[in-house]
Amino acid sequence: MGKVCGSTLSKSSARFARAFRLVVPLLLLAAAGCDLQVGDGRKATLTYTDDARGAYEEAMRSYRSKAWEDARALFAEVRKLFPYSRYATLAELRIADLAFEQEQYADAVSAYREFIQNHRTDRDVEYARYRIAKSLFRDIDDTFLLPPQEERDQGTALEAYRELGAFLRDNPRSRYAEDVRKMHASAQGRLMRHELYVARFYLRKDIYPAVLARIDHALKLFPGSALEPEALVLKGETLMRMNKPDEARAVFQKVVDGYGGPFAVTAKGFLAELDAQKATRKQGT
Repeated sequence: MGKVCGSTLSKSSARFARAFRLVVPLLLLAAAGCDLQVGDGRKATLTYTDDARGAYEEAMRSYRSKAWEDARALFAEVRKLFPYSRYATLAELRIADLAFEQEQYADAVSAYREFIQNHRTDRDVEYARYRIAKSLFRDIDDTFLLPPQEERDQGTALEAYRELGAFLRDNPRSRYAEDVRKMHASAQGRLMRHELYVARFYLRKDIYPAVLARIDHALKLFPGSALEPEALVLKGETLMRMNKPDEARAVFQKVVDGYGGPFAVTAKGFLAELDAQKATRKQGT
């Protein structure tokens, strides 16, 4: 118990000493304010900036060493003691980064959005938007204890997909664009798989209009997905079951003409089946 109390007092004393060391120059400047000359104003500004930088760098040392709580307290000190410095703005952003690094993604999103709200024209707004999108993407639950991805609610994935897409539209040449494109494609694939999962559920129940509606909705909502040929083959198969051979043929032909890979092979197999059915009907007549 004594050791715990001693440790706590030691940390508190250290923080007090840091704060005292940062505040004293400001108090001395204020006390001598009436005697300052014009040149002294520039010195005061430099002292304020230097002290702010020193306090921020001290907080960053704790941040880099992953002493998260110490870093949080020190960044808060920077914001409190030097509110008119650039370092107060940076400290606010780093507090959001703290939540991100600790995988507290909902808190990180909230903090980054607050930063953007407070500093709409700041040069780091692009970074904050990138981290919002990345936080949402990482918050998509991948635990194996839950049902497969396609069976889960996709609300978070959809929000991440939209945020990532908005970032790319607004910042196509950003240094973060490549990473965002990868996350966007991954989120899109997850959402498309979910739509196909639901479509197959309806297919097993022979609810064919619902299958087509789900596939068409997915193709419209997630254009360019790598799962497009799979979705089209499923649509063609559904049209065959609905006894709409001409529409099914058009869909399968689209897959053969526009896509390679295994689903083009599957589409060719269905086209051959349609040809055989057509030949049988002719013989019957």
